[in-house]
Amino acid sequence: MLKLQTSLCVIAHSSAAAVFFGVLTMGLASHGEEAGSRHIEVSSQDIVTVRPDAAEGSKQGLPIFPGISEKTAGSKGISMLRVVIPPGAAAKAHIHKGYETAVYLVQGRVETRYGPGLSKSVINTAGDFIFIPAEVPHQPRNLSDSEPAIAIVARTDPNEQEGVVAYPPAQ
Repeated sequence: MLKLQTSLCVIAHSSAAAVFFGVLTMGLASHGEEAGSRHIEVSSQDIVTVRPDAAEGSKQGLPIFPGISEKTAGSKGISMLRVVIPPGAAAKAHIHKGYETAVYLVQGRVETRYGPGLSKSVINTAGDFIFIPAEVPHQPRNLSDSEPAIAIVARTDPNEQEGVVAYPPAQ
C-alpha cells in the first residue's frame, strides 16, 4: 500500500469505490483514511481519481489545480494539472530542469516567449497541443484582458514543482 497525504479529494477505484467515496465525502475515517488529515492508502494496482477543490500557488506565479502527481496519486514518472492564466497576466519566466512538458490549451489565446533571452515567440489558441522540451526557458502570457486562459499541463516530473527553476537564474 502507498500512503498519500493530500488536501485533494482522492478516490481509489476498486470494488469498494462507492463506499470509499461516501466515506471521503462524509469526512469519516475508514479504508486507511485518518479523519482531518486525509492520509489515504492506495495500492499500486488502484486507479486514482483526483478532484482538486481549490487552486494553489506555483513557482511560476500562476494559480494551479493539482491533479496527478507523486503526492496525490503515487505516480512515478508523470504529473498533470490545470493552470489558469488570469486576464492580462503572465507566468514568471522559468525552465523545467530535466523534464519535458505537454500542454493542451483549453481556453484562451496565449503568447509564449521562449528560448535564450526569451527572444522567440509563439501564439497559441484554444485547441492547440504544445510541446516544451526540457530546459527551454519560457514565459506564457494571456493575451486577453477580460477572459482567463486555461490549460491542462502534463510533465515527465512526478513532483510537478520540484524541477521549476526561475529564468534567468538568480546570480
